Amino acid sequence: MPPQTVELVTSALLAGGAAEPVLLPDAVRTAVQAAASLECEVGAIVNSLIFEAAGSPVLVLTSGAHRVDTAAVAERIGVDALHRATPDFVREHTGQPIGGVSPVGHPVPIPTYVDEWLAEHPVVWAAAGHPNWVFPTSYTELLALTSGTKVDVTAA
Repeated sequence: MPPQTVELVTSALLAGGAAEPVLLPDAVRTAVQAAASLECEVGAIVNSLIFEAAGSPVLVLTSGAHRVDTAAVAERIGVDALHRATPDFVREHTGQPIGGVSPVGHPVPIPTYVDEWLAEHPVVWAAAGHPNWVFPTSYTELLALTSGTKVDVTAA
């Protein structure tokens, strides 16, 4: 039986017409581990990164091949600064553990920004609320599921 976090993600995915999560044989806490397990390019792995902006959560979904330039993204999305969130902050706002944070299934919606480079891959894989669970999706579907806004996460 999947953990409760995965059940919440599954409900959100099915409500959005997306595929159900799949269980991986081992936990994958990094994009490199996920790509190896799924036998895909690291760029097709969606990293769900929670940042803190003036006390509020911001979710940036980035390609596993990119590092987020927080100053550039903060400017592009109109906040003063983005700071990497603590594990407690992440759990408080997503209900999910770091390494398994899903783009969906949070207690309340989180403003979400999606790395435009994910569009380069017909299928991308995102965490499903637990480090052993992932789901396949597309860039277009990811934008729809999250009500996300596309953004370039790289340096200006």
